[in-house]
Amino acid sequence: MGCKVNQYETQQIRQLLEGYGLAQVAVTERPELVVINTCCVTHTASAKSRHFIHQAQKHRPEAVVICGCLPTVHTDELKAAGENVHVVKDRRDLAATLHLLAAAQATTPDAQSSRHFDTPIKSDSDAKVKSKKDLCPPGELPLLTSFAGQTRAFLKVQDGCDCHCSYCIIPTARPDVRFKIEDEILAEAAALVAAGHKEIVLTGVHIGAYGYDTARRRDWPDKENPHLPNLLDKVAQVPNLARIRLSSLDPTDVTPRLLDVFASHPNIMPHLHLSLQSGSTAVLRRMNRPYTADDFRDKVALIQSRLDRPAITTDIIVGFPTETDAEFAETLALAREVTFAKMHVFAFSARQGTPAAQMHPKVPPQIKKHRSQILRDLDSALQSQYRTQFIGETAQVLIEGADPVPTGRAERYFEVQIPNAPQPLAANDLVAVKMEKDAPDGVRAALIS
Repeated sequence: MGCKVNQYETQQIRQLLEGYGLAQVAVTERPELVVINTCCVTHTASAKSRHFIHQAQKHRPEAVVICGCLPTVHTDELKAAGENVHVVKDRRDLAATLHLLAAAQATTPDAQSSRHFDTPIKSDSDAKVKSKKDLCPPGELPLLTSFAGQTRAFLKVQDGCDCHCSYCIIPTARPDVRFKIEDEILAEAAALVAAGHKEIVLTGVHIGAYGYDTARRRDWPDKENPHLPNLLDKVAQVPNLARIRLSSLDPTDVTPRLLDVFASHPNIMPHLHLSLQSGSTAVLRRMNRPYTADDFRDKVALIQSRLDRPAITTDIIVGFPTETDAEFAETLALAREVTFAKMHVFAFSARQGTPAAQMHPKVPPQIKKHRSQILRDLDSALQSQYRTQFIGETAQVLIEGADPVPTGRAERYFEVQIPNAPQPLAANDLVAVKMEKDAPDGVRAALIS
């Protein structure tokens, strides 16, 4: 569950355990080991994580491993998780913990050779999980060789954030800002292409900080980061990689050099996800965001001057504490001005441990709900407005599913359906289409044979 980084790490866990000879099964098939990679960015995400833990326990597995962001945040949300539950509070312990728990069931020689049960060490829940002799298995999860179950593969290149936006728990959950070296990224990208993936999304907690050990721009030697554009330029040259995208960026991450790289490689999709959060500079200041509404406008203008009708998508928080009707109106105005290709709308949810949780006055729930609906209605209209300009043109669509109708994503990320394809299409097919008409859920297109 959770963000692209969490999904990437879940794939690493799968690959590690499969390397030990374990087979993935549905939770209803009575697994011996259950790993729950949690999210805690909102209270709702934490509640879902706890629900999965309780559901897993109903099937009586020998061990449940709880990892991800929730165990790293010092709250009482994991009390009484169960005697067979092993809570991994330090991410650096995860690979070793999985190695030890998997050894009892493993079929590969590497895992079997590490079995030592003579000196038990108790977990945080007092369950016996490991022995002193076994505290030196691999400390890192493996680089991915495939991204099971998806056409698009996520590739994590950066981790951690120390920017401390007032609403965000991530600097508590992932405080260590670090990055993967280029050689590993290029090798991993090549392996994912060899596994059949046609599209890779470079992702990170704060991908704009790639190459630095802090995400605080004021602490960088240069105000513009040269490392991310240089990395993107190299990944774009991986043989047979058809498509590349970047995950979420701050507006301040967009530089002329980055756009030069976008413009230089046709396999870099003309799609940027820029986190706006609010169109009001006053609200952005209370959020501790590092830009103003006018800064955002300037970056959008720069992008649109360099790329052909780029898709600009965004995240917006509605009902941040003390948000007034006038401030919300500023967000609506900026959204209309930019003509976002898609907006992800979130009603503010106070997260324990963040400054925003203590801010007053709170926006009443009914007002948050009303404003959210206004913004979602605008989102539907803007999505249609953006897509309509491409009707009559051709596009390349990466098929993600074919039941009941072949459906995938165009270069600019909007959904395309091909209802009367003259030939069978399958997930991961990359096909040319002519876009014929817009519909509420995307574009209808005809296959170009």
